[in-house]
Amino acid sequence: MTSIRRFVTIAPVAVGILVATAAPPAAATQATSALSPLTDVAIARVLVGDQVAAAKFGTDQPIDDPVREQQVLDQARQQALALGIDPEATVAFFQDQISASKVVQRGLFRQWTAHPDQAPTTRPDLATIRQELDQITTRIMSALKSTQDIRHRTPRCYVELVTAKLSGEFTNHLDALHRRALNVAVASVCTPQ
Repeated sequence: MTSIRRFVTIAPVAVGILVATAAPPAAATQATSALSPLTDVAIARVLVGDQVAAAKFGTDQPIDDPVREQQVLDQARQQALALGIDPEATVAFFQDQISASKVVQRGLFRQWTAHPDQAPTTRPDLATIRQELDQITTRIMSALKSTQDIRHRTPRCYVELVTAKLSGEFTNHLDALHRRALNVAVASVCTPQ
């Protein structure tokens, strides 16, 4: 049991080192993982954080929106129950998505405040963005269902997650801010058994 715990603890680091040192970025984009569909949709949601930030920047709309966040979590719980997947794991995953979006928004707010010339010149409509987020939610629910047998805290889950994450980062050319947000977004992918 101790050796399994040790492996689970070091597996993500070891795989990350192996992939980073053994495979150049071009080869990493070819990597596939059973968790790629879930990681890819998490990346899509992280990237929508840019639009959310642009919609809110320079307005009185706060980054934190507890009422909207609770609505998202309540809907995720209801959809999980309807799909027959773990509602607690689903809510935890969606909480991570919300937190990841805040990482992006806060990072962009800091950047745009420090460099006003980089700030967006147009403001996207938040209602339209929320429709896009709702579509992403549907894709997330599908990916959560299709990966539910893989997402247990086992060495396989961590290896699949690291592979999917690194591949997604390279494919989408994520910068440091978006990689940090992705780390938050996938924090609870591997769930307790």
